[in-house]
Amino acid sequence: SHRVRRFSSEKLFSYIMKESSFKTYVVEDLLGSIPGITSRAMFGGYGIYKDTIFFALIADGELYFKADEKSKSRYEALGSRPFTYRMRGKEMTMGYWLLPEEIMSDPDQLAEWVEQAVAVARAAKNKK
Repeated sequence: SHRVRRFSSEKLFSYIMKESSFKTYVVEDLLGSIPGITSRAMFGGYGIYKDTIFFALIADGELYFKADEKSKSRYEALGSRPFTYRMRGKEMTMGYWLLPEEIMSDPDQLAEWVEQAVAVARAAKNKK
């Protein structure tokens, strides 16, 4: 079973506000200049979309981008790690990698990494 967080209502409110303000920062500030970016609440975090393509997720106040076998080496080279969660006692991954801080702070590189993550997500969606 997945990790169940137990919060007092004050802690829960503070957690939701923190997660929600990070989401606002990501969608409005970080990715605000990129057309078609939207978000949707999902499993305790947020899914980030460009047009209709789900290419990134926010979990525990961290931003992860969709990567594949080819692109994940770029993340590894910058010391990134994959998004993981526990299911039935096993650690699972979904092909999303933590966006490195140096990419977050460079608008030109960020736009290019968004395009790559969107392309990877679109290819995965078309394979289904």
